[in-house]
Amino acid sequence: MTDIHQLSGAYALDAVDDDERALFEQHLTECEDCRVEVGGLRETAGLLALMAEAAPPPALRDSVLTGIAQVRPLPPPTSHRPDARRVAAIEGAPSRRRTSTWWTSLLVAAALALVAGVGLSVWRPWAPDEPALSAAERVLQAADAEKVAVDLGEAGRATVVRSRSEDRAVIVTEDMVPAPDGMVYELWFQTPEDDMVPAGLMPPAPDQTMMLDGPAAEATAVGITVEPEGGSPEPTSDPIALFDLSDDA
Repeated sequence: MTDIHQLSGAYALDAVDDDERALFEQHLTECEDCRVEVGGLRETAGLLALMAEAAPPPALRDSVLTGIAQVRPLPPPTSHRPDARRVAAIEGAPSRRRTSTWWTSLLVAAALALVAGVGLSVWRPWAPDEPALSAAERVLQAADAEKVAVDLGEAGRATVVRSRSEDRAVIVTEDMVPAPDGMVYELWFQTPEDDMVPAGLMPPAPDQTMMLDGPAAEATAVGITVEPEGGSPEPTSDPIALFDLSDDA
């Protein structure tokens, strides 16, 4: 006698005919175990479909095939089985039963292989995307990044990185001494017309990575001046550092 519970795998994969589907769906209304099993198999099938879009590690296939031989689906407890008349209604298709059992074993074995860690560390197409780069990181890692470093002596060291493709610039400081009391470091973009355009105030930190305010693709230089606290609309002192970004630098 063939057990109707063995249809769970074929039903989860839509591999049953209309009569079997009607009979099994009626069975599902009475069997919580099969409802849980079908839900799990559908979830696993969906996961495997996602995995099929990526190239699996070579060892995964062998592990899955090995797992198939070791996993056997077991029916729910006898108390939940349907009566003999309903089972007899589907006994005319033995090959379908074998297909159901094979699909169930395949899905469960594949899941076991993955949970066991086979290739999991190198092949995770369902994993969330890597965090997006910040605006500063995109500039620093840009293929066209231009770097200009200036040694400020005892005041520290600073490097300006400009990406024309990103149209932004970043300043990276090392061991930079703070501005005098009541004063602040202000950044400037020098335009092709030699105007100085405010590009932000630097926080009082010796080591920092800061994005400059405003477009940078056309800038010919970046300057740092010492300004009254709160900054100035135009420089009130000569730059303590000037980073030359001109094409002939």
